[in-house]
Amino acid sequence: MTKAFFVSDLHGKKDRVEKLINKVREEKPEIVFIGGDILPHSFKNSMDNEDFIADFLIPELLILKKELGGIYPVILIILGNDDPKTEEYYINCGEKFGVWHYIHNKHFTYKDYRIFGYNYVPPTPFRLKDWEKYDVSRYVDPGSIPPEEGKHSTPDAGRPHNGDTIAKDLEYLSAEYPMNKSVFLFHAPPYQTNLDRAALDGKIIDHAPLDVHVGSIAIKKFIEKKKPAVTLHGHVHESARITGEWMEKIGECFCFNASYDGSALSLIKFTLENPSEAERELL
Repeated sequence: MTKAFFVSDLHGKKDRVEKLINKVREEKPEIVFIGGDILPHSFKNSMDNEDFIADFLIPELLILKKELGGIYPVILIILGNDDPKTEEYYINCGEKFGVWHYIHNKHFTYKDYRIFGYNYVPPTPFRLKDWEKYDVSRYVDPGSIPPEEGKHSTPDAGRPHNGDTIAKDLEYLSAEYPMNKSVFLFHAPPYQTNLDRAALDGKIIDHAPLDVHVGSIAIKKFIEKKKPAVTLHGHVHESARITGEWMEKIGECFCFNASYDGSALSLIKFTLENPSEAERELL
């Protein structure tokens, strides 16, 4: 069995990284998935982010890599909507140092499994728009800001081309590959599930009630149509607390959300061959 760890939404918390590293050292998984929102919720300047990735995260993993040698796990990583696109430079540095593989809009083959990564989320109320994109159309929920109207860390980030959507990206990303042994590392969760339930009950903007489900319609439809084996998600921290669930099954696909709105690290442990026996540990 291929033992896997999944975490998401670390948000610059060093203690969460330390807990993850200790668990990797103790249980020695073969593969670790990191699902975006690595940096703090609010970054004051690029140096804050540089300190966390370049001066903390990469060095800590390099120490672990030296310690574990040949049993150092394969680490697959994406960014999330709170991570500015400028930080791809440091993520790419980590890949050059051999601590992880950055798989946004790419795939990685491990044993018999093909693993895909995807950073983008549908439009949110937040200002940073580097990793936001229209979902299935140019519709934006009340209270949310269109991708081209917010803040961008680079000139091209978050600037959708005509007709550019998450739905089209996913069709292109997966077009040539069989899905029965595929894993998708998303930041956004699928729409209208136990994994995307936000604390928006009773809230109204411009006389319109807000949808309490804030996940991606495109990702939900993609899972229903393509039937991957496992999908991994984050982004909506309070969902598990509200619904009592961190896992959902869509058809035969097992979907996990590792984000968490408490102080603990939410660690999901599963095997690629038998995801039905996944468990969540709060550290």
